[in-house]
Amino acid sequence: MTRRPPTPFVPFISGTGRTLQNLVRSIESGALNARICQVVASRECPGIEWARAQGLPAVVHNAVIPRDDLAELMADSGAEWGVLAGYTRLLDLPDLWQSRFVNIHPALLPSFGGPGWYGDRVHRGVLEAGCKVSGCTVHLCDSTYDTGPILAQRCCPVLDDDTPETLARRVFELECELYPEVLERLFSGRVSIEAGRARIIPA
Repeated sequence: MTRRPPTPFVPFISGTGRTLQNLVRSIESGALNARICQVVASRECPGIEWARAQGLPAVVHNAVIPRDDLAELMADSGAEWGVLAGYTRLLDLPDLWQSRFVNIHPALLPSFGGPGWYGDRVHRGVLEAGCKVSGCTVHLCDSTYDTGPILAQRCCPVLDDDTPETLARRVFELECELYPEVLERLFSGRVSIEAGRARIIPA
């Protein structure tokens, strides 16, 4: 069977770039058949410095990206997908890009999601609520925070002696496994959306 051409995508970042680095490793290992067209950051940050050091095309948008500018950015890059990788700004998605952006969230949505729920705030909220499990969620994006059809979730236990930092590390290990897996299914056309719910199509 002939392998499909690598799917072009644009990662959006805001911080350390850990998720971006994981995606690059997955591409290099062959687990994710894709290529990065351009990296977009919401500010100057370690992640964009790392991207530049790897020779990846990179740009910073310090303000919210207007809808028309986002459509132009995506079209000019040649991307087929937008992939949020720790991006903390809300994107107003153009009509042609609805259901063409995907995000990973460090909790089991719809719990602990929405405006302000990112980073250690999420894990602190999980601990304060006394949850016994946490995890991560990959979902398609719409123009609100942390909504859109859920593609996949993965769970881990919340331990009695967990801190936000220890729980974050455990959840991030799950993210590193799950995100490339789901993106490969998505890019391969193995996801269908029916009545707002996602279904994974077997290979």
